[in-house]
Amino acid sequence: MVEAICAARKAARQAIESTYDGVATIIEHQKIKNEQSKLTYFEDNVILENQPCKLSFKNLSTAKQGESAAAITQTIELFISPDIIINPNSKIIVTQAGITTSYTCSGVPAVYDTHQQIILELFTEWA
Repeated sequence: MVEAICAARKAARQAIESTYDGVATIIEHQKIKNEQSKLTYFEDNVILENQPCKLSFKNLSTAKQGESAAAITQTIELFISPDIIINPNSKIIVTQAGITTSYTCSGVPAVYDTHQQIILELFTEWA
């Protein structure tokens, strides 16, 4: 029974990963202390490169009573392997469909046996 469940999860993961049509680079903005000068500075460190992934976009319309036009917001969601750790505030550069865009993860990922989902925002600057 356990073997059947494991086989089903493996098949489900392979099915999800077969839809990945992008690649991601994960960058963390890390604090570095120079021991000689005692100065602290930040440095961008590439944690992972060319990780298969998929972006999903959802447009949501919200209208309040009495308003003439609805505000439209976009939710950007990243699907990626559950085996990697992406810390909040990491910079995630995704290339999909020939377009490269920089994002930041806005929170804690939802991690499943088959994948993880991370809500992204467009990257503007390091927090």
